[in-house]
Amino acid sequence: MTEISPAALDPHSKAATLAAALPYLKRYAGKTFVVKYGGHAMGEETLGKLFAEDVVLLKQVGLNPIVVHGGGPQIGAMLERLKIKSSFVDGLRVTDRETVEIVEMVLSGSINKEIAASINAAGGRAIGLSGKDASLIRARQLKRTKKDPDGNVEKQVDLGFVGEPWHVDAEVLQTLARSDIIPVIAPIGIGDHGETFNINADTVAGAVAAAVRATRLLLLTDVAGVLDKSKKLVSELTVAEARAMIADGSISGGMIPKIETCIDAVEGGVEAAVIIDGRVPHAILLELFAEGAGTLIRRRGRKR
Repeated sequence: MTEISPAALDPHSKAATLAAALPYLKRYAGKTFVVKYGGHAMGEETLGKLFAEDVVLLKQVGLNPIVVHGGGPQIGAMLERLKIKSSFVDGLRVTDRETVEIVEMVLSGSINKEIAASINAAGGRAIGLSGKDASLIRARQLKRTKKDPDGNVEKQVDLGFVGEPWHVDAEVLQTLARSDIIPVIAPIGIGDHGETFNINADTVAGAVAAAVRATRLLLLTDVAGVLDKSKKLVSELTVAEARAMIADGSISGGMIPKIETCIDAVEGGVEAAVIIDGRVPHAILLELFAEGAGTLIRRRGRKR
C-alpha cells in the first residue's frame, strides 16, 4: 500500500480529514488503548517510524496508548548467533534457564529500549518496562499437555520458563496514564520466587487490556484480519460468531490463539479487540479514526 504524504494533500483535504476524525476523537477522549506491536510492523524501519508517530499522536489528542511488543525473530536470531538450539511445542519456545536469560536480554534490554527511543524521537515521552518492573506482571509456569502417539496418553510437557500472567498491576499503568508518559512493555513476567518468565506477547497484551479495562485491544499482525471461507475480510464478529468460526474451521492455525486472546480480553472487560494488518501504514489511525481497518471482536451486537 502506497503512503500518501501529508504534504501532498491540499489544505482543504487536510481540513476535511481532521473534521471527519472529530467524532472519533470525542468518543475516545481519555480512553485507554493497548496495542500489541510485532510482525512486519516492528521489523520494517519505515513502518516502525510511522508506528511511533501514530502512538505519539494518540497521546497528543487525549488518548492513553499502552504498547506491548513481541520479538520472536530477534530472539531466534540471537540464540542462533550464540549457537543455542531451540525447540517448540504448539508454537511456544521451550525456555530453559540459559535461554530465558537471552530472551530477557533481547526483549527488555534491546527491543524495548529501541521502541521507547523511537517514540521519544517522534516527540513523545515513552518509558520502557518489563513485567518485572514494579512487579507489573505476576506470572506462573504455563502448563501444556501432549498426547503420546503410541499410547494415546496425555503427558505434561515441561516448557521451562514459559509463563502465563495471573495478575497485572493496573495501578502502575493508571499512574502513568495520568502523566504524559507512554508505557512500552516487554512480555516478561516475574514468578512468586523471583523467577523470570517468557510470556507470549499477545497474551500479555490481552491481560494488560483486561486489567486496565481498555476501550480497545489492537493486535497488529501480518494479515488483513479474519477471513471467511471465501477469503473475504470479516469486519466484525461477536464472541459467539468467532467461536463458531473456530469450530467450523474457518479460523485455523496461528489465528486461533489470537482470536482466543481477543475473546479472553473482551470477556475480561475490554470493550472490543481488533486484529489489524500492521503492514499497512497508519493502520492504528485507520482503525480508530476512520471506518475500521481489520476484524473487530466484541461480546455481542454490532457497532464499530
